[in-house]
Order: sequence, then structure tokens, then C-alpha cells
Amino acid sequence: MASLALCGSQVCEAAKKQSGEGNKKSPEANKLAVEGAEAAKKQEFDKAVDLFKKAAAIDHKYSDELSAVYQQRAYAAAKDQKYGDAINDYEEALKLTPQQAPRIREQRAAVEMKIQDYDKALADYSELIKEKPNEIKYLSYRAYIYELKNDLQNSMADNEKILKADLNNQDAKARKQRLEQKLAERVTITPPPRTPTAAPTASTKGKKKP
Repeated sequence: MASLALCGSQVCEAAKKQSGEGNKKSPEANKLAVEGAEAAKKQEFDKAVDLFKKAAAIDHKYSDELSAVYQQRAYAAAKDQKYGDAINDYEEALKLTPQQAPRIREQRAAVEMKIQDYDKALADYSELIKEKPNEIKYLSYRAYIYELKNDLQNSMADNEKILKADLNNQDAKARKQRLEQKLAERVTITPPPRTPTAAPTASTKGKKKP
């Protein structure tokens, strides 16, 4: 998440560059984008989003800057524990710039973990692992989620990948011990077969004859 701290200056520079390249084609969009970048620099994210939305509506090339501002606002919202707002902004950013999906998904998954929305976090980490199947950080988070969900086999599978890449990973070694214990507890002891007993016969004692 620290990488997003640089976004303010990057958005500002990008908007100015876009303005210099295309001010003859869409002067109004360029003006809005520069104002939006200045607002982002001051961390006035609501204003920045509004301005960049207007700029992108006129000229689609500003969608990248709008996505960056959504990510900045999401980061700020997460710091303020406004997790729902943060997730919504990351989703908007993802729609605008799907090519940035790995970074956005990682940021969103971190928020989902904060609010214990493990199903959505699991989906995001699974997508990230498709992109980087040997990334220990993603495998660790997914193994952790699987363990919480009591999906021991999948947790163990991810954990083994971690240990294969880093034999001395302490978290993975501790998780392996826990998982092995839980799996052992799941093994049920089959009771010996019961010896069949004869069915009781009906007693006629005390019955009257018809």
C-alpha cells in the first residue's frame, strides 16, 4: 500500500503531460484534469475524483488518472477504517484499468482481510496466484484463509509450495504442524463389526386364545 503514497505527484505529472499533448483537441478535459491533479496532490480526493470523472467523460485517455485517484482515495479510506468505501473505490479502479489488476487486487485483498471477508479475499489471492504462482506472500495468505475455513487439504497444498521455495519459512513450518495435527484428528477409528444377535421371539405367555 505504501506505493500509493506516490500517486499524488504521479497523477499531477501525468495530467500535465496529457494536457501538453492534447490541449488543442479537448481543452476543457485538460483543464479539468489539471485541476483534478492539483486536488489529488492536496489529498482532496472527492474533488479529484469528480474532476477526473468529468475529464474522462470528455476524453477517455484520462481514465488511467481517474483510476489512480480512486486508488488513492481507497487507500485513505482504509486508513480511516472506512473499509466498505475503500473496496468500492478499488472496484471502480479495477473497471477502469484492468491491466493494473494485480496491484489493485492486492490492495483490495488486504482490506478484505481486515474485515474478515475471507471468501472475497480468497478469490483475489487466487487470481493473484494465477499471475504469480510462486509468490510466497500470496500463497501464505491463501493457505491462512484455507486453514481458517477448515479446508485443510488446500491449505496444506499451498503450504507445501511455500516450503518447497523456502524450507526455513517459520510461518509455513508452524502451519504444517497445526495442519498435520488437525488432519490426524480427522481420522476416524473404524469400530469392529458387531456380532449379529438373534432376533427376540414374541412371547405368548399371558395371551388368551381366540
